[in-house]
Amino acid sequence: MQPSFLMPAPLCNGAPHLRVARPSRDLHAATRLYTEGLGFDVLASFLDHAGFDGVMLGRAGWPYHLELTQRRDDPIAPRPTAEDLLVLYLPDRAHWEAAVRRLRDAGARSVASVNPYWDARGATFEDPDGYRIVLANDAWP
Repeated sequence: MQPSFLMPAPLCNGAPHLRVARPSRDLHAATRLYTEGLGFDVLASFLDHAGFDGVMLGRAGWPYHLELTQRRDDPIAPRPTAEDLLVLYLPDRAHWEAAVRRLRDAGARSVASVNPYWDARGATFEDPDGYRIVLANDAWP
């Protein structure tokens, strides 16, 4: 066992809340995809906060949320790579199939994953800004 002075200190006493923040070209289109396609709720939004508009998406009580922002005067163009993934594990097959249908119905584009691991375990989609969403029909260990 390592001496305690070499062990990393915890971030906090409880589990941290995770916010994934991304720029968007079109807040309305991206918000629609995540709310209609994934069933996220709009938890909060803001207009012209230091030149930014934004929306927080997720569900109350979840330990994470997605923030999408758009700069008013000098827009930042999203530059996602094929490996910028938001992975959601849905182990129940019926729930997974329903989520895939909802994403397609909301206009998400189905794409092949660069990493074959994800194609073997689920389906990959692109949001309006080109960020990828993986719906894995698998359980997180």
